[in-house]
Amino acid sequence: MKCPFCKSDDTRVVDSREGKDGFSVRRRRECNDCQERFTTYERIHHAEVMVVKKDGRREEFDRNKIIAGIRKACEKRPVSTEVIEDFVSSLEKEFLERGEREISSEDIGKKLIEKLYEIDQVAYVRFASVYRSFKDVNEFLDEVTGLLKEKK
Repeated sequence: MKCPFCKSDDTRVVDSREGKDGFSVRRRRECNDCQERFTTYERIHHAEVMVVKKDGRREEFDRNKIIAGIRKACEKRPVSTEVIEDFVSSLEKEFLERGEREISSEDIGKKLIEKLYEIDQVAYVRFASVYRSFKDVNEFLDEVTGLLKEKK
């Protein structure tokens, strides 16, 4: 493992711990040249799970893409990175346990929307506005009005 600071190949593992999700290992490493410490994560690479897009294209499941979308929806909201990571890990685990080789992007989107509704309703509306492709302000207002009615 190369040191991200000095690019040396001479590094050692100082500490290893199992990740919260049970599917990853967190390792603290130290560079023997510059003595800087850094963290790496190892994940099991499962057999390819493909995401089937609305237009029929297929691409490999990418947890980082999901995390980026959720982070964007949760921008400037009181939602911690840990909450986002835990949610995406549980989502990934759920899809892998199904044993399916293909998952529709629609199925992923529905799960994301359900969870965002529980986590933060502003983030939910932000994500829904992109996911559901609101055509105009009225569709957006209908969604917010529905949220307000449910709250009462």
